Amino acid sequence: MNDPEHRQLLEELSRSRIFEDYQKAFSEATGLPLALRPVEAWHPVQKGNPRENPFCALMAKTSRTCAACLQVQDQLTGTEAPEPRNVTCFAGLTDTAIPLRFGEALVGYLQTGQAFVGASPDPQRFTRVARQIMDWGLKTDLSKLEEAWFHSQVLDPTQYEAAVRLLGIFAQHLAIIGNQLMVRERHAEPPAVTRARQFIADHQAEAISLGDVSRAVNMSSFYFCKVFKKATGLKFTDYLSRVRIERAKNLLLNPNVRITEVAYEVGFQTLTHFNRVFRKVVGESPSAFRHRLPTREAA
Repeated sequence: MNDPEHRQLLEELSRSRIFEDYQKAFSEATGLPLALRPVEAWHPVQKGNPRENPFCALMAKTSRTCAACLQVQDQLTGTEAPEPRNVTCFAGLTDTAIPLRFGEALVGYLQTGQAFVGASPDPQRFTRVARQIMDWGLKTDLSKLEEAWFHSQVLDPTQYEAAVRLLGIFAQHLAIIGNQLMVRERHAEPPAVTRARQFIADHQAEAISLGDVSRAVNMSSFYFCKVFKKATGLKFTDYLSRVRIERAKNLLLNPNVRITEVAYEVGFQTLTHFNRVFRKVVGESPSAFRHRLPTREAA
């Protein structure tokens, strides 16, 4: 199975402006469909694509013939080879998958094709295709299938190779963007933690508890502790203490405010607790911190 993180990033890339612009330009230049697909795809990847081959679209409408199309997709991704892979289906149409990697991890493919490469459609070949379709029991209008098949795109091998090379270059570009997105996502703060920080900032002078904050962000206390520690590197109680001490340091700048008043102002219930936490965070007592302030200002 794909890593869920990779699958999510792949979906984000498929909706990105750069992919949509390239997909449109590539299809207009080559006449070929283009899809960005995960390693494992459970439906025809070009389904709904404006450039989907009409013959392939008709084939995908029944389970037996759709299974033949899905078999081609499986063959395209049967190995993790670093190079593009071509597969020609029973109807003579070629599909190609270009690997997309984030670092060393294979995360998906750029897939194109549904075209004749190097050989134009001819009546004899369609007779064999139609016989195979009838053997599968497909009940459809063969005249429509024939028309769609004969109107499939035809490219000479050199043209097709050039199109695949373009996709190879684009895959490298997408990989760079994907890696940047992955780094950004890994360092992004979860929304719940952002809301928790804001709640703490708004209520730090009050007797707030872990339960108060976890309820404010609609999470269980147990799960919130894990998420908060992972995002901030601090336990909730340590983070709250640091927020209060930073506020206290600002209040201590005013020599007319007593240390006891500062302690209660920032949310501590006793002066003893305030002194202990202040020393732990700052490395000295509140009074020593205040006594050194004039020296700092003079410096």
